Amino acid sequence: MLIRSCCISTRRWRRKSGGWTKAALSQRKAQGVQLGNRTNAAYAAALGRKAATEEADRFAANVVPIVEAIRASGIATFAGTADALNARGIRSARGGRWHVSVVENLLARSTA
Repeated sequence: MLIRSCCISTRRWRRKSGGWTKAALSQRKAQGVQLGNRTNAAYAAALGRKAATEEADRFAANVVPIVEAIRASGIATFAGTADALNARGIRSARGGRWHVSVVENLLARSTA
């Protein structure tokens, strides 16, 4: 019962705070303020992509030796590798569990 009421009040709070944000942004826009960064969006996007790629490369460099050790132990499939990484408690780049596609993408990155 307590959990349900907490969920309901959280939902209400999100709805209210979303309304407050929308109202505040509308007010600023009515005052003539330009919202967002319109001067260097392409440059900022390029910097973001570069940072994400570098972080992914660093993560792959740390995890690929573990994957190679798992594969050397006789596990040859992506599914088996994902299961072994999950069993060892190693988290994926975003902190989640390993799946076949994540292992496949990691190995594709390391060979590229």
